[in-house]
Amino acid sequence: MNVAVLFSGGKDSTMALYNALDSKEDVKYLLSMKSRNDESYMFHVPNIHLTDLLSQAFDIPIMSVETDGIKEDELKDLKQAFENLKDLGVEAIYTGALYSQYQKSRIEQLCDEVGLVAISPYWHVDELEYMRKIVSLGFKIIISGVAAWGLDESWLGRIIDDETIDELMEIHEKYHVDLAFEGGEAETLAIDGPIFKKRIKILKYKKEWHNDSGVYIIEDAVLEEKMNL
Repeated sequence: MNVAVLFSGGKDSTMALYNALDSKEDVKYLLSMKSRNDESYMFHVPNIHLTDLLSQAFDIPIMSVETDGIKEDELKDLKQAFENLKDLGVEAIYTGALYSQYQKSRIEQLCDEVGLVAISPYWHVDELEYMRKIVSLGFKIIISGVAAWGLDESWLGRIIDDETIDELMEIHEKYHVDLAFEGGEAETLAIDGPIFKKRIKILKYKKEWHNDSGVYIIEDAVLEEKMNL
């Protein structure tokens, strides 16, 4: 099928893209919804500006849509984007939904209204196995935001590897932090992996910390050649 991937640059939408490519789908577009509201219910915000660079890293065209990110109203912008994609020949939308019924149900409803198929390949996946799989596949994912007990400023910018996951398991036991961050405990950004034709090299960043939460903001980044290609 001709498909598009609802893409934020985080681990879950990157894994949705991986699944689509691995399933031999023809990925025509990435769809990036850029919210002006940090409190958007639907859309990822930290470092969303890097989705344009990521589209180049994958060599897949991107459709970027700005939205005010106001609850429910932002769905009108998403529906219009789906309609535009359908007009361009897209038949299905892949999403990185894991457990958020709020997001999944609204995406499915909009796809139904527009005449697209909604596909969430990792819906209700075992979260520990999922996180281990991301690492074993060779994805390089950094933590770009934290907002949970047990996750302090030192986690900002940290790469998710097996050691990180081991520590997350300990924090999960103590504070009930979701291993895949489905409760909004953390945000992530993919910078390299098996589907990357070029990797993201971070040149400049800053950390912002406010009491018990913070973000890792990438101010400058470039594409870097991968020597193994």
